Amino acid sequence: MQSKSSSIHLSRAFQYLKPYKKQISWAAIALVFTAGLSLGLVQYVRIIVDQGFVASSTASLNQALIGFLIIAILQALGTFARFYWVSWLGERVTADIRKAVYSHIIGLHPGYFESNLSGEIQSRITTDTTLIQTVIGSSASIALRNILILIFGTMFLFITNPRLTSVVMICIPLVVGPILFFGRRVRRLSRSSQDEIANVGAYVGESILQIKTVQAYNHQEYDRAQFGAHVEAALKVALARIWTRSILITVVTTLVFCAVALMIWVGGQDVINGDMSAGELTAFVVYAFMVAMAVAAISTVISELQRAAGALERLMELLYAENEITAPAHPKTFNGKPKGALALNGLSFSYPSRPEIRALDQITLNIEPGENVALVGPSGAGKSTLFDLILRFYDPQAGAITLDGIDIRELDPMELRRHIAVVSQQPAMFTGNVWDNIRYGRPDASDDAVRQAAESAYASDFISELPDTYDSYLGEVGVRLSGGQKQRLAIARAILKDPEILLLDEATSALDAESERQVQLALEQLMQNRTSLIIAHRLATVMNVDRIVVLDRGRLIAQGSHRELMQDCALYANLANLQFSDPMADSLGDIKQTPPARVANN
Repeated sequence: MQSKSSSIHLSRAFQYLKPYKKQISWAAIALVFTAGLSLGLVQYVRIIVDQGFVASSTASLNQALIGFLIIAILQALGTFARFYWVSWLGERVTADIRKAVYSHIIGLHPGYFESNLSGEIQSRITTDTTLIQTVIGSSASIALRNILILIFGTMFLFITNPRLTSVVMICIPLVVGPILFFGRRVRRLSRSSQDEIANVGAYVGESILQIKTVQAYNHQEYDRAQFGAHVEAALKVALARIWTRSILITVVTTLVFCAVALMIWVGGQDVINGDMSAGELTAFVVYAFMVAMAVAAISTVISELQRAAGALERLMELLYAENEITAPAHPKTFNGKPKGALALNGLSFSYPSRPEIRALDQITLNIEPGENVALVGPSGAGKSTLFDLILRFYDPQAGAITLDGIDIRELDPMELRRHIAVVSQQPAMFTGNVWDNIRYGRPDASDDAVRQAAESAYASDFISELPDTYDSYLGEVGVRLSGGQKQRLAIARAILKDPEILLLDEATSALDAESERQVQLALEQLMQNRTSLIIAHRLATVMNVDRIVVLDRGRLIAQGSHRELMQDCALYANLANLQFSDPMADSLGDIKQTPPARVANN
């Protein structure tokens, strides 16, 4: 089964070589050319010994040396061509694989990343592809060249002295056997080694990304110990691989040179007895050395090829990972812009990592175009899950969501999301400047449109105070901005996108009182004539929406105005009384209503 899987991965990888047949041809010609010249040089060595040294002929010696130099120069030119085209192929194919893997990964459904660490994926795209580039651009070329030398060198051995060549034929199985035996083990260890290295990278990435939390909790010593354990685990596997590879090289090299020593002894007896010339023995010994070194080189390269095979498997697993959220074969389209009518019909959903827990249970809800609806309830009630399903990050196990009467599963996900903007409680910022982050949802927007969006989100004042205003670099995940500044940039991003549907996840939670008032005015202006869903933990921010929907444990338990819910829904009334009677309850009300085990399931 493992062999079948490996052959499938290998055949898939070869698809990336197909577009470059011309370059492969040039590399192959150069490869054969240089291997042939290397073998041809040996014949000049024979002539130099027999006709130059033994015959004491200066003319023959000079002629042979001239031919030797011409072939040497041609071989140098051939080596240049071989090295260039093989290296070019390595870089080109690696770049293509990197782009293909990233292009596929960036489109996978979010559920895939629940069980696959981002650091490990990053390691595969960078470290593993670099290893493949080394193999294609160097090791594979060395292996092919030495295989040619092995084959044709053996043929020349037969031509030079068939009796001595029989010794070579006896020794070859003794050398190839260990290569095959140890090679499979090296491959298994190489795969394990790459996995452990990926774990190291993932741990580093997570620690650095959360460096403030790490240091705030004085977690450095524990993280150092954990990182050390990951490194030692990677080292242990690497040392096992190196040990196996060292044994392979030692065994092969010993066997090869024992065979060469035997051939020299047998050949020396023939020269002493007058059955062959000194030049023929010299040529035979050189050919034997070339064949021996070719076998030794192949045994070394095989270890690299086995490592690359392990890396290739990891990459192909990413490249062919199944995407559970895809566009239908014939997606439906809207007749113009959608109006924004959302309908949730009998919606039930469980996350793939928690299939036994219903995040949503039989939710039915109709939202009219332009209606502003607030979603409230304890943490773990399913509010954020609803957003995920509306954006079609996941598909429900039962029920359906329609937009203007069209089941969103019948739409291309990109077409669906083109009409939705999201402002989350912890907005995502990307490495780059202010322009890049506001334009994220509309890359072709003009500078004036970006500035206008920033002003509408009340972000222009703090942007003007940044060192380079809109050109200011924000750092990784916007580390140079405060929470409120990030949120205003995220609101500006949504304003610039100008969507039909807004999803607001407590969009003003990180703002001070004055900024919140200003942004609330901007959001109210933005929400006019747009369908808006607002996740609200602070009920004071949503008392004036068109409708409030109360969720609890994945179920819709009540809906109506603030006044109606205060009378008819005990859960809502309890949350409201906690928040409006106790200022500290503004952030604690949800938690007090929820058992600790369910807090993390929002």
